[in-house]
Amino acid sequence: MKVLLQRVNYASVKVDELVISEINKGLLLLTGFGEGDDDSKLKPMAEKIVNMRIFPDEKSRFHFSLLDIDGSVLVVPQFTLFADTGKGRRPEFLKALKPQLARSLMDKFVCIFEQLGIKDVLSGQFGAYMKVELENDGPVTIMLEN
Repeated sequence: MKVLLQRVNYASVKVDELVISEINKGLLLLTGFGEGDDDSKLKPMAEKIVNMRIFPDEKSRFHFSLLDIDGSVLVVPQFTLFADTGKGRRPEFLKALKPQLARSLMDKFVCIFEQLGIKDVLSGQFGAYMKVELENDGPVTIMLEN
């Protein structure tokens, strides 16, 4: 499982030019699943994310978590995080989890954030061509893997 976390002032996802999800201050989570990933990875990753102290205090130091600031989460499926660029010029995605299994994990991952107390949890549309718009705050971008 890989999550590219971006601290944002706002983020949105469009499908067919229609905004399907939109958040204000919080985290945009580009999320991909690979071979061997299963339910056991979801809750530890979500707990790490909601408790990670990456929001600034008055001195601009990383001090507050997503829970502390009552922030939002936008989870966007992103199988391309598993791109293999080792050969040639075209990436291969053979290590990405099969779509049906990945979709199930994505749905469960979103639900876990709600269980952990995040009030505003939205997602992109699995398998769709999406346009993601965001304002990265900082910028703060962190790659997480488990």
